[in-house]
Amino acid sequence: MSMPDDEKAQIDHFLDTLRHQRRLSSHTLKAYSRDLAALLAFCESQSITQWRTLNAHNIRAFVVKQNHAKLSGKSIQRNLSSIRSFYNYLVKENHVKRNPANDIPSPKTAKPLPKTLDVDEVKQLLTGNSSGNSDDSGNNNSVLAIRDAAMLEVFYSSGLRLSELTGLNLVDIDINDNTLRVTGKGNKTRITPIGRYAREALKLWLKKRVLLANKTETAVFVSKLGKRIHPRSVQARIKKWAVTQNMKQSLHPHMLRHSFASHILESSGDLRAVQELLGHADISSTQIYTHLDFQHLANVYDNAHPRARKRNRNNKD
Repeated sequence: MSMPDDEKAQIDHFLDTLRHQRRLSSHTLKAYSRDLAALLAFCESQSITQWRTLNAHNIRAFVVKQNHAKLSGKSIQRNLSSIRSFYNYLVKENHVKRNPANDIPSPKTAKPLPKTLDVDEVKQLLTGNSSGNSDDSGNNNSVLAIRDAAMLEVFYSSGLRLSELTGLNLVDIDINDNTLRVTGKGNKTRITPIGRYAREALKLWLKKRVLLANKTETAVFVSKLGKRIHPRSVQARIKKWAVTQNMKQSLHPHMLRHSFASHILESSGDLRAVQELLGHADISSTQIYTHLDFQHLANVYDNAHPRARKRNRNNKD
């Protein structure tokens, strides 16, 4: 049974309100339109001809139908959000008395685990990225290679965020004590250790830094223009080195931070220490790496346990 035109028109009125009053993008408006078109089709399939007669039970049935259609949890969350917004509009316009979608919880979606490199992949990335090390001629490409090697080593050695690395100043380095003073989120500072390889890469870079840096620049890492390096430039350089080193996956700075945390936790099992090293205010942010550690153990189990291994097609037993 088709819904009357005056009821269908409420969707158009709602979209016009979003377009002119909230000035939403065309992409967002299309998403609202698709979500409400799906709801309208569902209502008509259930012989629901007025928005005021749609109830929480109907919306639950709509969610179940979306789930059976293999929509992702995130898509269903967006559908429900669109329906809630539409019904808030209908309540405001006195077209309905209440919003039936308010009682429907959004489905939980599992957070994707952060991507990491294994130890061999990190070694592949870091070995050879400082090919300019042997060149003392002051060649610009050589200096950039030395700088990039130091950035990569510090990322992995200390588990820094991108903003933390670009925000490092010369006064933050204590080579003798093998530590960095890092300013993280909320302008909070922490002291983090520097590993042996990172320390040597930093020492080499600081010798070459004078060839690029402006005299008044305080940043540890600078661009070709002598100023503090921009985060986007760091991202681009890391992607470049990943290609140069024939890495199989695209690389971004946070992947090195994730790898740092995963490898430390895998070796030590000390979640609190990893929390301190990463500068997480809440340990729940650090706990994601326990899932990575378990995933690694599960893969080892699947590949090693006789009762877990996939049956060999040639094995007739």
